[in-house]
Amino acid sequence: MARSFHLEILIPERVFFSETVEAVNVKTQDGEIGILSGHMPLVSTIDIGPIKIKKDGKWLEAFLSGGYIEILQDSVTIIADTAEWPWEIDINRAKAAEERAREKLRNRLSQVEYLQAQAALQRALTRLRVTRKLK
Repeated sequence: MARSFHLEILIPERVFFSETVEAVNVKTQDGEIGILSGHMPLVSTIDIGPIKIKKDGKWLEAFLSGGYIEILQDSVTIIADTAEWPWEIDINRAKAAEERAREKLRNRLSQVEYLQAQAALQRALTRLRVTRKLK
């Protein structure tokens, strides 16, 4: 059996996840990282993307948007702006957000507006990708 560690994911509304796990894959600003028990200590920022959690030999996937990750010897803490399980995501709302972001990107935008629209599009597309496994 693989060595395990404690994973806690906190969002403003609640403790999203707090359990013992075997592995975690998460997207940071520097790229995707895989975490196992005994990983070197690290603090990084979380990027928009899926988080994959291996618990009891099975992989779970959720949506994460922004925040920070702290990795210690036998624990990982993530403080995220948003975290959603696939069944919590409103697919119609995500599709509408994708269309709004794409429409906005077709227009002339300031640099800030462009980056905001790109982030909105990335959030919508990631939400939709995470929900595809439900079908």
